[in-house]
Amino acid sequence: MGGKAVIPAGMRGSYEQFQFAPATRAGDLLILSGQIGVGPDGNAIPDLEAQFTRAFEQIGEILREAGLSFADIVDLHTFHVGLQAHLGAFMAVKSRYIAEPFPSWTAIGVSELALPGIAVEIKATAAY
Repeated sequence: MGGKAVIPAGMRGSYEQFQFAPATRAGDLLILSGQIGVGPDGNAIPDLEAQFTRAFEQIGEILREAGLSFADIVDLHTFHVGLQAHLGAFMAVKSRYIAEPFPSWTAIGVSELALPGIAVEIKATAAY
């Protein structure tokens, strides 16, 4: 049984160029690919708060395309370059989008991500 790709209009180019869906619906779950905070030029947003915000905004775009909201997220995985240095700032941004009842959350420190300057990648699973 395969899933159904969920692709907001603004993410169609990435879907075709990098050959991955922003999210896949599998039964009652929506599995989101990791989202990063890049600007219109495709580069990392230098300001970390703005970078984290952009990543969450992209998650919101995908959720809306699928008919869901942040309240439907049941699991969150975040991958951080410099986890201990920016966890507090990340949590402050996260709290603007994720409210009680909180989903499960795993935060992992990594040495690098897909693009230079990216400090976090956010992967989520939501339920219908």
